[in-house]
Amino acid sequence: MDLSRYIRDIPDFPQKGIVFKDITPLLKDARAFAAAVEALKALFAGGGFDTVVAIEARGYILGAPLAYAMGLGFVPIRKLGKLPWETYQAEYLLEYGASTIEIHRDGIEPDQRVLVVDDVLATGGTLEGTAKLVERCGATVAGMGVLLELTDLRGRDRLQGYRLEALLQG
Repeated sequence: MDLSRYIRDIPDFPQKGIVFKDITPLLKDARAFAAAVEALKALFAGGGFDTVVAIEARGYILGAPLAYAMGLGFVPIRKLGKLPWETYQAEYLLEYGASTIEIHRDGIEPDQRVLVVDDVLATGGTLEGTAKLVERCGATVAGMGVLLELTDLRGRDRLQGYRLEALLQG
């Protein structure tokens, strides 16, 4: 199935000069959504992962069903101030600003092998910040998976040393 047909460009969102990659057409199509989750699962089959971590908010949409399909737990990475327990925090840069994400300090056990999931890899800041959080918990980022990698923004360059897989490139 050509999943790229289900992603549309929204120019000048969330601000002028940004082309937002809208995955909602993929999500509303049951076959395309299932195909995306199954394709991510196949990319990481046999990886020996202990848990899946996904990034708020669109990363959750892929990460939670992927964790379920792989028989693994799910740990959310949230924006600052959204988690009710003690957290670790990481600041990162986006293509249009800066932000802070956090994880519960007890969200991941030391020495766990973690699969990090997000929807789109742009500049790599969000995934880089997430990797720092996972490592601060004493765990290992054993893989990173995204639906779409925007190759022109060279986010992969910031993630050297990590196994990174993208279903689509654009």
